Amino acid sequence: MTARAHEPWRTTLEGVVVACRLTPKGGRDAIDGVARLADGTSVLLARVRSAPEDGRANEALCALLAAKLDAPVSRVRLAAGVKNRLKLVAVGGDPETLIARLRAL
Repeated sequence: MTARAHEPWRTTLEGVVVACRLTPKGGRDAIDGVARLADGTSVLLARVRSAPEDGRANEALCALLAAKLDAPVSRVRLAAGVKNRLKLVAVGGDPETLIARLRAL
């Protein structure tokens, strides 16, 4: 499968990397779709109930993506953006399967 220019994910040798905009203390754990930022970057909008303290919101984001993509939590990790709202999350697994699941969100 080829990547579409407007999609906030890209394939890697190990799986995919997803660009996310995280809203901590968002009232619920959910994926709210895809948005385009002012600079033209596409991001997956995610919200979690956890507060951004001691990495809890980051952990909740990884758990949320693991659940939505039917991937083990151990295969989902934060690749960049530990202290920012904009994050890169690496998900290990078959890239084609993961991208199909991301598109279904």
